[in-house]
Amino acid sequence: MEARILVVEDEVRTAQWIRTYLEKDGFSCQTARDGNTGLKLFRSYKPDLLLLDLMLPGIDGNELCRIIRKESDVPVIMLTAKGSKEDRLGGFGDGADDYITKPFEPEEVILRIRAVLKRSLGHEIRVLSCGPITLDLAGQTASVSGRNIELTHAQFSILTVFMNNPNVVLSRNRIIELAFGDDFDSFERSVDTHIRRIRKLIHSENYEPITTVYGGGYKLVCADH
Repeated sequence: MEARILVVEDEVRTAQWIRTYLEKDGFSCQTARDGNTGLKLFRSYKPDLLLLDLMLPGIDGNELCRIIRKESDVPVIMLTAKGSKEDRLGGFGDGADDYITKPFEPEEVILRIRAVLKRSLGHEIRVLSCGPITLDLAGQTASVSGRNIELTHAQFSILTVFMNNPNVVLSRNRIIELAFGDDFDSFERSVDTHIRRIRKLIHSENYEPITTVYGGGYKLVCADH
């Protein structure tokens, strides 16, 4: 199962692109825009790691980190525009495991998350499962009921998006955004061709994993097999 990341960040655009890159890289992600909502979501979502902005409405990042530390040892990475030595030491003193100063690149966030999770869990969570379908994100391999299937890079990226969002209706634009970001320069309808090919590869008897939701997009239906 993929690692769950909670992002508590009041800048909507920042939170959204972080979530997009996390989901594209195989993580499950939820976001909150203030400390109070972040605390409630932390308790219900039970993330494997918390990305926490320092300056938040309501409960600020330092206080939220202190509260969480009394309840959990889940790793915390601070996100902040403040980069002074005093601010970093303050964050570590409140229980943060790492500290990223804005502005930052998506690749940096992903690398820091992987490193902190590896230290915390002793390994990286890189396998996704949905019914008979299994994706090994590290090895870039896929199988259905133990049978290996060959996917192109684009097909693997699209199937990863579905596996990270089981039983959720995804529009073509959302699939493109999560699978390819700004690198996708083809037509929207080409997603239909990719999905049609994926369907043939992952289809099993009496189980059609990817369904069409007319007017909405596509949905991966997870089933126990």
